[in-house]
Amino acid sequence: MAKREISLRERALAMLARREHGRAELARKLAAHAESAEQIEALLDQLAARGWLSEQRFAESRATVLARKFGSRKIEYDLRSRGVAAEVVERTVDEARAQELENCRTAWQKKFGALPQDAAERGRQMRFLAGRGFSAEAVRQVLKAGETD
Repeated sequence: MAKREISLRERALAMLARREHGRAELARKLAAHAESAEQIEALLDQLAARGWLSEQRFAESRATVLARKFGSRKIEYDLRSRGVAAEVVERTVDEARAQELENCRTAWQKKFGALPQDAAERGRQMRFLAGRGFSAEAVRQVLKAGETD
């Protein structure tokens, strides 16, 4: 019995059923199975018109996942590198900034849990949080209690 060829539309729907995808990411994944770029663009336009493909939903779900460990700068970088539209990135990052202090505190608590006892340890903790993409202001506020030393 011959294996049935899966249509481009079926492939796209199967991918979207598993998780949200950005337009650029879905186009890249479908490129190997399409006859032309125009065919992919037409399909993506159809999916977006029906509400099955949404850059905003993708950006929000990706930001939610990343916010558990990373700050707004890291979220912004990730979304931009995945080809999400600039205005969608800005809206999503603005929402992430509202939660950044709380997320920074959670990441710090999970990794360290105790205020630094000296300048070297303070620098290490600050570099860790900055490396995770948290703003300098959020890092300062989380470690503020240690400044009275």
